[in-house]
Amino acid sequence: MPELPEVETVRRGLNQVSLNQNMTGGEVLLDRTIAHPFYVAEFLAGLTGSAIVQWHRRGKYLLAELAQGGWLGVHLRMTGQLLWVQQTTPLQTHCRVRLFFPNSQELRFVDQRTFGQMWWIPPDKKPEEIMSGLAALGPEPFSAEFSIAYFASKLQNRQRPIKNALLDQTIVAGIGNIYADEALFLSQIHPQTHCSKLTPEQITILHGAIVQVLSDAIDAGGTTFSDFRDVQGINGNYGGVAWVYDRKGEPCRVCLTPIERLKLAGRSAHFCPQCQQ
Repeated sequence: MPELPEVETVRRGLNQVSLNQNMTGGEVLLDRTIAHPFYVAEFLAGLTGSAIVQWHRRGKYLLAELAQGGWLGVHLRMTGQLLWVQQTTPLQTHCRVRLFFPNSQELRFVDQRTFGQMWWIPPDKKPEEIMSGLAALGPEPFSAEFSIAYFASKLQNRQRPIKNALLDQTIVAGIGNIYADEALFLSQIHPQTHCSKLTPEQITILHGAIVQVLSDAIDAGGTTFSDFRDVQGINGNYGGVAWVYDRKGEPCRVCLTPIERLKLAGRSAHFCPQCQQ
């Protein structure tokens, strides 16, 4: 699933190519991709003639602010891609939605697993009123609200593995499997360590590691292990320098011990048994 760095990479790319151009129409190829409104025709009618002022990101959600009021919301889920292409470009097998722009350009939503969603939010509504997942999100990792004191308060007395806590979007928005593993490695914390067992020093180090690894991944254009692409169809580069994620059996980049993987609540956790005892 695209995580914060991948979604941020897409946001930046969209802001370079899609702003201040009135949408001329669109086509929905899979109706269930549209989460709101109920009728696909209303979704397309709400966007036609609208221009995007700015793309924003909230956690793993993309929000396009429309000049005439209202919003276009997108969640890529497991395999979603937003591609900016010429309308003459052959249609991808898993293309679900097409939005048409001037000069024969279009924005395509491609999604193999079909879990991704799009919303049109009318001018009289706020995104969180329609997109229920937004209201429950914790602070952004780069925000002042995500302070060490806040982070510590959310972890204290919690009898759950720290890896599971990092995936909880109500604690901090945007972290997923990849960057939780990476931050824990940089902090030398085993993924099964219970939150309540972390010392104040460990929490401080982990807080900094979260910000560092997300910043590094954004600079690398995100991570591509299977489906992620930026708006031009280019892979992310972070996977080539990942510390532990998806490197089971490979030598640790610090101590050369083989990387191991375990399951926590149905999710994989990669770690170095020597560096993260």
